[in-house]
Amino acid sequence: PPPQQPKKPLALKPVTGRAAAKPIDNTALCVSGGTIAKASDAEMRQAVITTIGVILSACAFGVGVAVTRGKEVAMEFFAGYLVEQSLSVDNLFVFILLFEYFRVPASMQEKALRWGIIGALLMRGVMILVGVELVQRFRVVTLLFAGVLLASAAKLLTEGDHDDEEMGNNSLVRLSKAVTKSVEYYDGDKFFTKLRDGSRAATPLLLCVVCIELSDFVFAVDSIPAVLAITKDPFIVYSSNIFAIAALRSLYQVLSAAIAGLPYLRPAVALILGFVGLKMLAEYYHIHVPTSWSLGVIVATLGGGIALSLWCPPPQKK
Repeated sequence: PPPQQPKKPLALKPVTGRAAAKPIDNTALCVSGGTIAKASDAEMRQAVITTIGVILSACAFGVGVAVTRGKEVAMEFFAGYLVEQSLSVDNLFVFILLFEYFRVPASMQEKALRWGIIGALLMRGVMILVGVELVQRFRVVTLLFAGVLLASAAKLLTEGDHDDEEMGNNSLVRLSKAVTKSVEYYDGDKFFTKLRDGSRAATPLLLCVVCIELSDFVFAVDSIPAVLAITKDPFIVYSSNIFAIAALRSLYQVLSAAIAGLPYLRPAVALILGFVGLKMLAEYYHIHVPTSWSLGVIVATLGGGIALSLWCPPPQKK
């Protein structure tokens, strides 16, 4: 028989504070039914191990690239990977808000992230092939990509936190609801539920996955040109994306609690975006910036943002 609609359907309410990203006892946070639940020590330990494993795999891959294709190509991979991984941190803010807005139970968040990552890998593969072809065929596209990166950097530096905007008014959330017939209650971990009239409707879990995919598309508009500013090799561009995305699921659990304690991380990411935008602009005018310089600037900026957040945190607002 079709599942019965609960007497009090789950209300999808907007988030107006940083409750979902507030650190509690240095453990990861999971959004569960609209409340904040701490991940167990075992879950946190497994997430840390997985994250470290993915990072070590990326390093081993980079060493393999150095052996088979040379030191210069390996530095391009490491620079591209660091850019992608630092930019993916911004995705975590959106994941936290989406899980809170759709009130995704903690037990279903892994499924939502898994399908979101699979979709991101497929979508980015297509976008990378198109982006590389455009840059190689039409030189003026380099200027366009540089403009996108510089504009994104300026936006990151000047905008407030993600949760200043109510998710209910977010264009991606409104678009996902407009194109999909949906209900406001869950039917287990199913993406669709069967209604009394025999028709099917999307559950909030599917809407959350759709929003994750749409948000990743928006982020890819920034991140792919950023890597293309470092290398035009499709293999290096895609492999750096794969390793960055592969760590997202475990990185979400690790950083969801700590991310509010790194206030200078987003400005550091903005500076990296601005740097690669200027690098791409310089290339348009035939000014070559060595990959070793790019790698050094990216590492120093990212490390500086983390170190500054830990050692010189801004004063707490009363």
